[in-house]
Amino acid sequence: MTSAVTSGPPPGGTGPVRVVVADDHPVVRAGLAAMLSAEPGLDVVGEAASGEEAVLLAARHRPAVVLTDLRMPGSGGLAAIRRITAELPGVRVVVLTTYDSDADILPAVEAGAAGYLLKDTPRAALVDAIFAAARGETVLAPVVAGRLVTRLRGPQPESLSARETAVLAAAARGLTNAQIGRELFISEATVKTHLLRAYAKLGVSSRTAAVTKAIEAGLLPAPGQR
Repeated sequence: MTSAVTSGPPPGGTGPVRVVVADDHPVVRAGLAAMLSAEPGLDVVGEAASGEEAVLLAARHRPAVVLTDLRMPGSGGLAAIRRITAELPGVRVVVLTTYDSDADILPAVEAGAAGYLLKDTPRAALVDAIFAAARGETVLAPVVAGRLVTRLRGPQPESLSARETAVLAAAARGLTNAQIGRELFISEATVKTHLLRAYAKLGVSSRTAAVTKAIEAGLLPAPGQR
Protein backbone atom coordinates (compact mmCIF):
# COMPACT_ATOMS: atom_id res chain seq x y z
CA MET A 1 0.00 0.00 0.00
CA THR A 2 1.31 3.45 -0.88
CA SER A 3 1.74 5.75 2.10
CA ALA A 4 -0.18 9.00 2.21
CA VAL A 5 1.60 12.21 1.27
CA THR A 6 1.62 14.78 4.03
CA SER A 7 4.71 16.96 3.68
CA GLY A 8 4.87 20.64 2.74
CA PRO A 9 3.01 23.77 3.83
CA PRO A 10 -0.75 23.94 3.35
CA PRO A 11 -2.10 25.49 0.14
CA GLY A 12 -3.98 28.74 0.06
CA GLY A 13 -3.09 32.12 1.52
CA THR A 14 -3.24 35.59 0.05
CA GLY A 15 -0.16 35.39 -2.18
CA PRO A 16 0.08 34.30 -5.80
CA VAL A 17 -1.56 31.08 -6.93
CA ARG A 18 1.10 28.40 -6.74
CA VAL A 19 1.20 25.98 -9.67
CA VAL A 20 3.03 22.74 -10.49
CA VAL A 21 3.29 21.93 -14.21
CA ALA A 22 3.54 18.26 -15.25
CA ASP A 23 4.26 17.20 -18.83
CA ASP A 24 6.68 14.60 -20.17
CA HIS A 25 7.65 16.76 -23.18
CA PRO A 26 10.46 19.11 -22.04
CA VAL A 27 9.71 21.85 -24.58
CA VAL A 28 5.99 21.87 -23.76
CA ARG A 29 6.66 21.79 -20.03
CA ALA A 30 9.20 24.61 -20.17
CA GLY A 31 6.94 26.67 -22.42
CA LEU A 32 3.97 26.32 -20.10
CA ALA A 33 6.07 27.14 -17.05
CA ALA A 34 7.54 30.24 -18.68
CA MET A 35 4.15 31.43 -19.94
CA LEU A 36 2.43 30.98 -16.58
CA SER A 37 5.34 32.48 -14.61
CA ALA A 38 4.94 35.67 -16.65
CA GLU A 39 1.32 36.03 -15.53
CA PRO A 40 0.65 38.33 -12.54
CA GLY A 41 -0.75 36.33 -9.65
CA LEU A 42 0.70 32.97 -10.73
CA ASP A 43 3.85 31.34 -9.36
CA VAL A 44 5.16 28.12 -10.94
CA VAL A 45 6.82 26.31 -8.04
CA GLY A 46 7.69 23.03 -9.76
CA GLU A 47 7.98 21.19 -13.07
CA ALA A 48 7.37 17.44 -13.31
CA ALA A 49 8.11 15.03 -16.14
CA SER A 50 5.94 12.15 -14.87
CA GLY A 51 2.93 11.40 -12.74
CA GLU A 52 5.10 10.17 -9.89
CA GLU A 53 7.13 13.37 -9.94
CA ALA A 54 3.96 15.45 -10.00
CA VAL A 55 2.80 13.76 -6.78
CA LEU A 56 6.18 14.37 -5.10
CA LEU A 57 6.27 18.04 -6.11
CA ALA A 58 2.68 18.53 -5.04
CA ALA A 59 3.57 17.08 -1.64
CA ARG A 60 6.68 19.26 -1.34
CA HIS A 61 5.17 22.58 -2.45
CA ARG A 62 1.44 22.12 -1.76
CA PRO A 63 0.41 24.27 -4.75
CA ALA A 64 -3.12 25.46 -5.28
CA VAL A 65 -3.20 23.80 -8.71
CA VAL A 66 -1.36 20.97 -10.46
CA LEU A 67 -1.62 21.40 -14.24
CA THR A 68 -0.90 17.99 -15.72
CA ASP A 69 -0.83 16.11 -18.98
CA LEU A 70 -2.81 12.87 -18.93
CA ARG A 71 -0.59 10.38 -20.74
CA MET A 72 2.94 10.31 -19.34
CA PRO A 73 5.53 7.62 -18.66
CA GLY A 74 5.10 5.36 -15.65
CA SER A 75 1.77 5.44 -13.85
CA GLY A 76 0.79 8.55 -15.83
CA GLY A 77 -1.45 11.48 -15.07
CA LEU A 78 -4.51 9.45 -14.10
CA ALA A 79 -2.78 7.78 -11.17
CA ALA A 80 -1.34 11.15 -10.13
CA ILE A 81 -4.83 12.67 -10.08
CA ARG A 82 -6.08 9.89 -7.82
CA ARG A 83 -3.19 10.24 -5.36
CA ILE A 84 -3.16 14.02 -5.22
CA THR A 85 -6.91 14.40 -4.75
CA ALA A 86 -6.98 11.62 -2.13
CA GLU A 87 -3.86 12.55 -0.18
CA LEU A 88 -3.54 16.31 -0.57
CA PRO A 89 -6.88 17.95 0.22
CA GLY A 90 -7.06 21.45 -1.16
CA VAL A 91 -4.67 20.82 -4.06
CA ARG A 92 -6.69 20.99 -7.25
CA VAL A 93 -5.69 19.05 -10.39
CA VAL A 94 -6.42 20.38 -13.88
CA VAL A 95 -5.75 18.18 -16.91
CA LEU A 96 -4.20 19.81 -19.98
CA THR A 97 -4.03 17.32 -22.83
CA THR A 98 -4.59 16.72 -26.53
CA TYR A 99 -7.04 13.85 -25.94
CA ASP A 100 -10.77 14.53 -25.86
CA SER A 101 -12.35 11.06 -26.07
CA ASP A 102 -14.78 9.74 -23.47
CA ALA A 103 -12.22 7.04 -22.66
CA ASP A 104 -9.85 9.77 -21.46
CA ILE A 105 -12.25 12.38 -20.07
CA LEU A 106 -14.47 10.20 -17.89
CA PRO A 107 -11.71 8.39 -15.96
CA ALA A 108 -9.96 11.72 -15.28
CA VAL A 109 -13.14 13.35 -13.96
CA GLU A 110 -14.00 10.26 -11.92
CA ALA A 111 -10.47 10.27 -10.46
CA GLY A 112 -11.11 13.75 -9.09
CA ALA A 113 -9.79 16.20 -11.68
CA ALA A 114 -11.10 19.72 -11.07
CA GLY A 115 -10.76 20.56 -14.75
CA TYR A 116 -10.11 19.13 -18.18
CA LEU A 117 -8.68 21.43 -20.85
CA LEU A 118 -7.19 20.84 -24.29
CA LYS A 119 -3.78 22.06 -25.40
CA ASP A 120 -5.31 24.37 -27.98
CA THR A 121 -6.87 26.40 -25.14
CA PRO A 122 -6.00 30.10 -25.61
CA ARG A 123 -3.51 31.52 -23.12
CA ALA A 124 -6.01 33.85 -21.44
CA ALA A 125 -8.55 31.06 -21.05
CA LEU A 126 -5.93 28.76 -19.54
CA VAL A 127 -4.88 31.40 -17.01
CA ASP A 128 -8.50 32.12 -16.10
CA ALA A 129 -9.11 28.39 -15.67
CA ILE A 130 -6.18 28.05 -13.26
CA PHE A 131 -7.48 30.92 -11.12
CA ALA A 132 -10.99 29.43 -11.24
CA ALA A 133 -9.72 25.99 -10.20
CA ALA A 134 -7.79 27.57 -7.32
CA ARG A 135 -11.07 29.14 -6.17
CA GLY A 136 -12.66 25.69 -6.09
CA GLU A 137 -14.51 25.88 -9.41
CA THR A 138 -14.70 23.15 -12.04
CA VAL A 139 -13.21 24.13 -15.41
CA LEU A 140 -13.93 22.23 -18.61
CA ALA A 141 -13.12 22.88 -22.26
CA PRO A 142 -16.39 23.44 -24.19
CA VAL A 143 -15.99 20.23 -26.19
CA VAL A 144 -15.33 18.30 -22.98
CA ALA A 145 -18.39 19.78 -21.27
CA GLY A 146 -20.44 18.88 -24.33
CA ARG A 147 -19.23 15.29 -24.26
CA LEU A 148 -20.05 14.95 -20.57
CA VAL A 149 -23.55 16.36 -21.07
CA THR A 150 -24.15 14.04 -24.01
CA ARG A 151 -22.85 11.13 -21.98
CA LEU A 152 -25.19 11.91 -19.10
CA ARG A 153 -28.27 12.55 -21.24
CA GLY A 154 -27.83 9.99 -23.98
CA PRO A 155 -28.59 6.26 -23.84
CA GLN A 156 -25.63 4.18 -22.71
CA PRO A 157 -24.40 1.18 -24.71
CA GLU A 158 -25.49 -2.13 -23.28
CA SER A 159 -22.70 -3.87 -21.38
CA LEU A 160 -20.77 -6.49 -23.31
CA SER A 161 -20.37 -10.00 -21.96
CA ALA A 162 -16.90 -11.16 -20.93
CA ARG A 163 -16.58 -13.22 -24.10
CA GLU A 164 -17.83 -10.40 -26.35
CA THR A 165 -15.32 -8.06 -24.72
CA ALA A 166 -12.50 -10.56 -25.25
CA VAL A 167 -13.42 -11.03 -28.90
CA LEU A 168 -13.70 -7.30 -29.53
CA ALA A 169 -10.40 -6.64 -27.72
CA ALA A 170 -8.72 -9.18 -29.97
CA ALA A 171 -10.32 -7.55 -33.01
CA ALA A 172 -8.96 -4.20 -31.82
CA ARG A 173 -5.47 -5.73 -32.01
CA GLY A 174 -6.06 -6.49 -35.69
CA LEU A 175 -6.62 -10.26 -35.41
CA THR A 176 -8.78 -11.99 -37.98
CA ASN A 177 -11.78 -14.08 -36.95
CA ALA A 178 -9.75 -17.26 -37.46
CA GLN A 179 -6.89 -15.94 -35.32
CA ILE A 180 -9.32 -14.82 -32.60
CA GLY A 181 -10.87 -18.29 -32.59
CA ARG A 182 -7.49 -19.96 -32.16
CA GLU A 183 -6.50 -17.57 -29.38
CA LEU A 184 -9.76 -18.00 -27.44
CA PHE A 185 -10.23 -21.69 -28.32
CA ILE A 186 -13.59 -21.16 -30.00
CA SER A 187 -14.78 -21.72 -33.55
CA GLU A 188 -14.68 -19.00 -36.21
CA ALA A 189 -18.48 -19.16 -36.39
CA THR A 190 -18.69 -18.49 -32.65
CA VAL A 191 -16.36 -15.51 -33.07
CA LYS A 192 -18.71 -14.09 -35.72
CA THR A 193 -21.68 -14.62 -33.40
CA HIS A 194 -20.00 -12.74 -30.55
CA LEU A 195 -19.04 -9.90 -32.89
CA LEU A 196 -22.59 -9.59 -34.23
CA ARG A 197 -23.97 -9.48 -30.70
CA ALA A 198 -21.44 -6.79 -29.79
CA TYR A 199 -22.42 -4.80 -32.90
CA ALA A 200 -26.08 -4.96 -31.88
CA LYS A 201 -25.39 -3.83 -28.32
CA LEU A 202 -23.20 -0.95 -29.49
CA GLY A 203 -25.56 0.09 -32.28
CA VAL A 204 -22.96 -0.25 -35.05
CA SER A 205 -22.51 -2.39 -38.12
CA SER A 206 -18.76 -2.87 -38.54
CA ARG A 207 -15.73 -4.09 -36.64
CA THR A 208 -13.97 -0.71 -36.74
CA ALA A 209 -17.06 1.14 -35.53
CA ALA A 210 -17.57 -1.39 -32.75
CA VAL A 211 -14.00 -1.02 -31.50
CA THR A 212 -14.21 2.79 -31.64
CA LYS A 213 -17.58 2.88 -29.84
CA ALA A 214 -16.41 0.44 -27.18
CA ILE A 215 -13.30 2.54 -26.47
CA GLU A 216 -15.33 5.77 -26.28
CA ALA A 217 -17.79 4.09 -23.91
CA GLY A 218 -14.96 2.84 -21.70
CA LEU A 219 -15.75 -0.79 -22.47
CA LEU A 220 -12.29 -1.30 -23.97
CA PRO A 221 -9.03 0.46 -23.02
CA ALA A 222 -7.81 3.18 -25.33
CA PRO A 223 -4.69 2.49 -27.48
CA GLY A 224 -1.60 2.96 -25.33
CA GLN A 225 -3.46 1.92 -22.17
CA ARG A 226 -3.58 -1.75 -23.00
